[in-house]
Amino acid sequence: MIGIFDSGLGGLTAFKEINKSLPDYSYIYLGDTLRSPYGGRSQEAVYEFTEKAVNFLFKKGCQLIIIACNTASSEALRKLQEEYLPKLNDKSKNILGVVRPLTEEAIEISKTKRIGVVGTRATINSNVYEVELQNLNKKIKTFQKDCPLLVPLIEESYTKRPETKKILKNYLRSLKDNNIDTLILGCTHYPILLKEFERIMGKKVKVIDSSKVIAKKLEDYLTRHPEIEKNLEKKKKTEYLVTDLTQNFQEMSQKILNKKIKFKKIDIS
Repeated sequence: MIGIFDSGLGGLTAFKEINKSLPDYSYIYLGDTLRSPYGGRSQEAVYEFTEKAVNFLFKKGCQLIIIACNTASSEALRKLQEEYLPKLNDKSKNILGVVRPLTEEAIEISKTKRIGVVGTRATINSNVYEVELQNLNKKIKTFQKDCPLLVPLIEESYTKRPETKKILKNYLRSLKDNNIDTLILGCTHYPILLKEFERIMGKKVKVIDSSKVIAKKLEDYLTRHPEIEKNLEKKKKTEYLVTDLTQNFQEMSQKILNKKIKFKKIDIS
């Protein structure tokens, strides 16, 4: 099975596109809604929460885990890959994040090499996107902006409120002033506001839909790694798990996936 992990509901945007591209596989979606959002948490806390989720998903039979949360990818992925995975001593298992796929896509698209990144405070403060972009191309100039209010607003279904549009416009002002030509949405919640990002940034800026890029890159990864792909269950089934369940989460998840989903509340602590 493929495990998709996120701090809340944002990862559902990625899962929707993954399931569309790779419909034959079996999936477990796990949202740590009890502790969401991760954006304002310490690095130690984010790692602790993410490791518990990864442990849980591997025990449930997942061979491959996608950390669809940008904050968890930036704060926990490297340590999980370098310290946690080797202890398993199982080369048929792996953990992937979302930062590398998005930076690769941005570099392919950008013509002026002026790339903007928006994300949670933790993601931006980690500087993971700038470091990754520089590793791939030294000529890249990176302009970043943390947007701490967006995740709470999205999770409270405030996406169409005028105040949300005003806050987003304010966040993006500095990126527009720096004449970027490509914008990375460094949070899986943000594609829910994709049209607003595109409207505010204008036609000269390519806004990367992170959910579609993640799906495309996963499909490519499985093609290049048959030793992992061959072990993945293909029963076209999905289990949806959360650490806390609210009426609002149910409603928002239904809007994202365009269908009613039955979530099971579980404990990963």
